[in-house]
Amino acid sequence: MGETEQRPTAGSRLGAQENAGISTLEHGQKPPMTTPGKLVSIKIQMLDDTQETFDIPQRAPGKVLHDAVCNHLNLVEGDYFGLEFPDHKKMMVWLDLLKPVMKQIRRPKHVVVKFVVKFFPPDHAQLQEELTRYLFALQVKQDLAQGRLTCNDTSTALLISHIVQSEIGDFDETIDREHLAKNKYIPHQEALEDKIMEFHRNHMGQTPAESDFQLLEIARRLEMYGIRLHPAKDREGTKINLAVANTGILVFQGHTKINAFNWAKVRKLSFKRKRFLIKLRPDVNSSFQDTLEFLMASRDFCKSFWKICVEHHAFFRLFEEPKPKPKPVLFSRGSSFRFSGRTQKQVLDYVKEGGHKKVQFERKHSKIHSIRSLTAQPSEQHTEVPKQSARAYGDSNDAAAVQSCRQGKELKSSTEDTGQHKSPSLKKSPKEGRKVDGAVVSTMEEEEEPAKDKMQQNRPQSQQPSTGSLTGSPHLSELSINSQGGPPVANMTLSPNLSPDAKQSSPLVSPLLNDPSCIRADDEEEVKRKRFPTEKAYFIAKEVATTERTYLKDLEVITSWFQSAVSKEDCMPETLKNLIFSNFEPLHKFHTGFLKEIEQRLALWEGRSNAHIKGDYQRIGDVLLKNIQSMKQLTIHLRKHNEILIELENGIKSSRKLETFCRDFELQKVCYLPLNTFLLRPLHRLMHYKQIMERLCKHYPPSHTDFRDSRAALAEISEMVAQLHGNMIKMENFQKLHELKKDLIGMDNLVIPGREFIRLGSLSKLSGKGLQQRMFFLFNDILLYTSRGLTASNQFKVHGHLPLYGMTMEESEEEWGVPHCLTLRGQHQSIVIAASTRAEMDKWTEDIQMAIDLAEKSSGPAPELLASSPPDNKSPDETTVDQESEDDLSASRTSLERQSPHRGNTTVHVCWHRNTSVSMIDFSIAVENQLSGNLLRKFKNSNGWQKLWVVFTNFCMFFYKSHQDNHPLASLPLLGYSLTLPTESENIHKDYVFKLHFKSHVYYFRAESEYTFERWMEVIRSATSSASRTRALSHKEPHAY
Repeated sequence: MGETEQRPTAGSRLGAQENAGISTLEHGQKPPMTTPGKLVSIKIQMLDDTQETFDIPQRAPGKVLHDAVCNHLNLVEGDYFGLEFPDHKKMMVWLDLLKPVMKQIRRPKHVVVKFVVKFFPPDHAQLQEELTRYLFALQVKQDLAQGRLTCNDTSTALLISHIVQSEIGDFDETIDREHLAKNKYIPHQEALEDKIMEFHRNHMGQTPAESDFQLLEIARRLEMYGIRLHPAKDREGTKINLAVANTGILVFQGHTKINAFNWAKVRKLSFKRKRFLIKLRPDVNSSFQDTLEFLMASRDFCKSFWKICVEHHAFFRLFEEPKPKPKPVLFSRGSSFRFSGRTQKQVLDYVKEGGHKKVQFERKHSKIHSIRSLTAQPSEQHTEVPKQSARAYGDSNDAAAVQSCRQGKELKSSTEDTGQHKSPSLKKSPKEGRKVDGAVVSTMEEEEEPAKDKMQQNRPQSQQPSTGSLTGSPHLSELSINSQGGPPVANMTLSPNLSPDAKQSSPLVSPLLNDPSCIRADDEEEVKRKRFPTEKAYFIAKEVATTERTYLKDLEVITSWFQSAVSKEDCMPETLKNLIFSNFEPLHKFHTGFLKEIEQRLALWEGRSNAHIKGDYQRIGDVLLKNIQSMKQLTIHLRKHNEILIELENGIKSSRKLETFCRDFELQKVCYLPLNTFLLRPLHRLMHYKQIMERLCKHYPPSHTDFRDSRAALAEISEMVAQLHGNMIKMENFQKLHELKKDLIGMDNLVIPGREFIRLGSLSKLSGKGLQQRMFFLFNDILLYTSRGLTASNQFKVHGHLPLYGMTMEESEEEWGVPHCLTLRGQHQSIVIAASTRAEMDKWTEDIQMAIDLAEKSSGPAPELLASSPPDNKSPDETTVDQESEDDLSASRTSLERQSPHRGNTTVHVCWHRNTSVSMIDFSIAVENQLSGNLLRKFKNSNGWQKLWVVFTNFCMFFYKSHQDNHPLASLPLLGYSLTLPTESENIHKDYVFKLHFKSHVYYFRAESEYTFERWMEVIRSATSSASRTRALSHKEPHAY
């Protein structure tokens, strides 16, 4: 490898061990054959402006040189990069990996080949390695300096501030001025120095890895990010510029994008002499001609751009490298050029599989070191995205960038206030990463470290209902924040979730505000733990109290917040008001007294009162028996919940004013779940009492003084559950259908008598445009498929439906060459679908077959139920929808800025972003598995434990500072997460700790006792791992309702 024997290599200079590096070839694939012989030296200019010399065989193809550079840097994700050089006409061209190097570079002694980024992914969270993101950051820095990445002054200053943070660390005015004087990041930098320093001041505690991530997060929203302009003219002779990106071909006038042709629209690309031709798919809604023609400067320019387009299409759209065409026997026609190398999907799959060795690396311009873990962990699949790694949405609007940056500084761990920089340890994090929204796949989820805000800690929270917006994920991430009422938080972060131009967040991600007063020393916690009883019955009683607190808060959403809002608006009929509140107020009054009794008993049990005979109070069965017997008198109110839910939905259907009122109320922070879910809470609570009493009776021996009362209480509550069993089942399905109706557009009659919801989830549908992500909804009579549209509420647009009557199903992996593939044949239409995993496909196969059997047993095919849905064939505007779903950068942001927070955080959207599915059985099990209580939480790279009040419901953890808070600070949807115990290498030397991780996002939670630890593990496992239908049904039988 050239002069690597005589002088330090890039790898050794950066502290890496000498090894053969990582090949960009697929496993088992052999490198191109090279004939040993005379060596030729090639000079390569790296992204950090250093030059390296490589000696390669004279006849070696370009792939040998490219692999040598990647191996030299120990670069795993080298496929995103390319080698470019000036040809004999001084035109910059990409090195062809299949052709011999010497046939392309005629005078290697006089040519410097540049190693640069070639393929810019839509989301930098897809870049799994810190080294890769560092190199991308260097490319952004280079593009800024060369004027290729154009943006306004605010964005430029913000970008440079992150570069400065990664190079010199935290803000110091003297050092900053000296550094900016010596380093010119853009021409005429002097005018922006004050603004750069103002932004840099906000990045305190940010590590170089985090700075890279933030830099890429801002850069990727800029219109010129990753764009190389190619001069051309249209048919009228107007001067334009063409460019290619991950989404398709772009047309610019100057530096302003005036048009875009998504890959889904393009049928064929070709060139003829100087003419570049784009043949489009037919579209009745488009004013474009079938074939577009652009004139370029010369044939060489035209062919060069055509090659780049072919490579971008193959890299981002294909599953694997295209196979070479057979050579013609007599003569050839057209170019034989093809893309060579791994596609993006193959790169992502390779990194997920792991097994490559981690090495250290240093940043040439940085005084702060980042170190990658030296130990490979093959069992884990993802390198860590920095703490705030998140899927963020959107293009740039720089005026808002300043506002967002001023409101939010870097979110830090509670232990990082010393100002010291801690290099992120890039261990592999389990779970696979994939992107969402159509063609390209990205991580969503991303959670951020909490912010310390000493100015804000002691300010009271607003207790009034107010409309909250969610901050930025993944995702989607994943923590969905409801910003506090009152003054804005001074120390919030400008993070991947919190886009520089919007204060709204990814539906799946958001920072959780941190309060140092919530953090206790471990010794203090140990003392506190030893002071309280340790028997299991005490912790069961404590669970009754903690879940009762949450239940009472849920009742107050209706009796206090909703009633207060209704009284101010003349939108609800008096009869409906009386029906709702006259049945909920007695429940609230009763459970207020019930909670008080439980808390008094716990105080006696803990010895916090003046009780003289302690033994009389070490039980809970007598309190439960007394109150459950009293609760039976409230059965008349519980039976009304069926009527309440139906009448409210009918009122919403008949009154636009009431519909708007209820939708607006759901936007308030206190309404953290869909409104109709709160109406079912009393029925859900009966099930919880029954489960708690079963655990208590199982724990007590028959001789225990509390056993008799506990068993009697269990008998009483079981009788109540049995009486209301039928109502519970009907109402759960009714509520779910109405909730799904809010997420769908393009249909009228989703809620009809006899229709039952079975499963929803994300699958890929095979069409003429390839595999495209679709959201599927399975009912007992019909299967719908949809895509996420650009509506004010980010709803899913129905593309088509298949009646289940007469449908057949068969596996078709071999026929279509797509893994986990299934063909569904209806009476009038057939579709091919594919799941992300075999397990996911098995769930769909089982449920679809069950639904088909149910439809066959019915009297016949269902009537046409979707009055406004499109026909079975593709709707005329589906091409437009495909474009929107695939153009993730613009589509997500545009819709999210306008959507209501909860529409972006519903189970449907979580399944879309996490590429998973949920069944009605999963929902029913989730109703049973609800829990509340205090947990200590720790981030992966922080040392302190933060005490939070946590409510687990609806597959989601909601975080509060205390149980007295009226609304959650943030939420973490757990669908797709893995639940494990920390390993020895993670240095979590505490008892009762469990770990939640998804891709690069890792959380540790610590319970107070063995019982509470097991309970949290039990309920969270119900959300993170979906049981099979058979197992779920058997699990559900003892608690069926």
